[in-house]
Amino acid sequence: MESSGRNRLGEETSPYLLQHKDNPVHWWPWSEEAFAESRKLNKPILLSVGYSACHWCHVMAHESFEDAEVAALMNELFINVKVDREERPDVDTIYQKALALTGQHGGWPLTMFLNPDGRPFWGGTYFPKGAAYGRPEFAEVLSQISRIWLEKADDVAEQSEALHRAIGDHTAERLKDGLSMSLLDDAAGRLLDYLDPIAGGMNSAPKFPMPFAFEFLWRAYMRTKDEKFRNAVIVTLTQICQGGIYDHLGGGFARYSTDREWLAPHFEKMLYDNAQLINLLTLVWQHEKSALFEERIAETIDWLQREMIGENGAFTAAFDADSEGEEGKFYVWDAGEIDRILAVDADFFKAVYDVTEDGNWEEKTILNRSAHAYDTLTEHDLIRLRECRKKLFDARAKRTPPGRDNKILADWNGLTVAALANAAMAFQRDDWLDLAQTVFNAINETMTWTDEDGRKRLGHSFCQGRLQKTAMIDDYANMANAAIALFSATGQRVYIANAENWVSIANDFYWDSEDGGYFFTSSDAEDLIVRTKSANDNAVPSGNGCMVFALARLFYLTGRMDYRARAINALQALEVDAVKSFPHGATLLNAFELLEQAVQVVVVGQRSKSDTQFLINEVSKTSIPNLVFETVDQSDHLPDVHPAKGKKAPNGNATVYVCHGPTCSPPQTTLDGLRQTLTD
Repeated sequence: MESSGRNRLGEETSPYLLQHKDNPVHWWPWSEEAFAESRKLNKPILLSVGYSACHWCHVMAHESFEDAEVAALMNELFINVKVDREERPDVDTIYQKALALTGQHGGWPLTMFLNPDGRPFWGGTYFPKGAAYGRPEFAEVLSQISRIWLEKADDVAEQSEALHRAIGDHTAERLKDGLSMSLLDDAAGRLLDYLDPIAGGMNSAPKFPMPFAFEFLWRAYMRTKDEKFRNAVIVTLTQICQGGIYDHLGGGFARYSTDREWLAPHFEKMLYDNAQLINLLTLVWQHEKSALFEERIAETIDWLQREMIGENGAFTAAFDADSEGEEGKFYVWDAGEIDRILAVDADFFKAVYDVTEDGNWEEKTILNRSAHAYDTLTEHDLIRLRECRKKLFDARAKRTPPGRDNKILADWNGLTVAALANAAMAFQRDDWLDLAQTVFNAINETMTWTDEDGRKRLGHSFCQGRLQKTAMIDDYANMANAAIALFSATGQRVYIANAENWVSIANDFYWDSEDGGYFFTSSDAEDLIVRTKSANDNAVPSGNGCMVFALARLFYLTGRMDYRARAINALQALEVDAVKSFPHGATLLNAFELLEQAVQVVVVGQRSKSDTQFLINEVSKTSIPNLVFETVDQSDHLPDVHPAKGKKAPNGNATVYVCHGPTCSPPQTTLDGLRQTLTD
């Protein structure tokens, strides 16, 4: 076996791992060879997990991993393994759960210490080079962990065994009375107590957009018509859209805000955040018809098209927070720059976008409009501001941009394709639908592989021409939902075939046959100490929640009862997990509502005809969170259990049936009649 005394990350394709290829740390990628070296030398593993756009990952790298003395200590005492959490979320999930079990908050960078067999025994997140922020200095941590490893081997073994058992504990619990609409209503009411009524979002900083939680509240509003739920969503989305968390020049939302007012983000832009916000903004716009929300959706999709398309035609993962070694340098301004670029328009622009001589963040200005109501500006003002933003955008383009993480991730692309398809229908944008189909086809063509049984399976990550075949349940769930969204938008049944294939593979390789629900990793995945299973929403919605959405939709679209049965099984297996972790179990609860209260809307007519399109467009402009939509030439083509099966189109006119449970509305052939039926 070759010596461990070198950094091996230069042989990888992950942009995050390549950021560390020149560190004096003798990094290994996650591999059996690293664990073999750990066993051979009787050194514990130091596992460091992060991602390319992570600000505190960069801080720890600059402070410690690039420091010769710290690196020498790491190399002397540990086998050092670096993991990209976006490339290997399966690894990250295991050790984040382990850290949580020790009573600590998770996050990135994740720093865990493992036995040579991969079982964790202690960890943390960011450790400063010198003691700060109430955290010990990293070198002292390294020395103490090594000392414990050598002198207290029995304690280490006991701790690692206990954590290992706890990580793999999937004991299924059941709610006494099961899930119900009243339970969801009560949960929504309780959630309001934790929200900021002025600035929106949760009460305290840092603030994450949490689209899954605000979709839950929007659904509560649509069920109950209680304005307090609507107001919570509108306030939050408005503040996010006007705050500094949004890039007012280039479009797109940053991952989170460090302050209560949504002013100061860490500037990294992640694909998954923008996908979820496009989807939620579209759902709310369908009811509110907000010009602000429409503008943010369009600008964010423009950003996706302009800056996020990767090597295979799908979307890349993220943009970094830093450029030229400084956080946010690409995005912030000073008043003098604005004056020079905008000249006579400068004062007008500065008043609207909170630009002052002293700045609003570290003596610079983050453009934001949080203090200005959108509807106080005239149409002339809006045109003038648009021209100003274009000038500043062009000037900013001359700066050194943040680095882009060029990985293509199947699950994040699935979220984005579904959001694009839904927005394309709502706004009647064929170009957005074309983009969604192009990206879907790119994933289908470049990120699938055929197993030994001839089954077409998904890979998780694609970078520099290399496909990582280790897929997660999120990949299958999100791509299945993307396919279903494209079916609703196009009527092309090939998308249903795609969705059914991926759900079938998920059932075969990810299903927990003992307790129900889906494991995060496949039954034939290697190099992991345990398979985790969860209903928790984190940065992305839970794979189990998204799978229940896919199963429910396929049940209604195909009439196959096995889809409904499996959805119910998954809900029962994970309902306690979802309720205990609420609001981080909202996706599963939202999926339960869809399963129980779907609104099946069928347009009977030829898609190519104008009367059919008028009706499709009217449905698409209406906010129906539980919508299951399709267009058929004849209702005889519907599944036998569909409540609209066999219903006619009077006089051959395009006709809509709106069905709740087993009951459908009278046939609707006019826009006025359809509008009334959809809002009843």
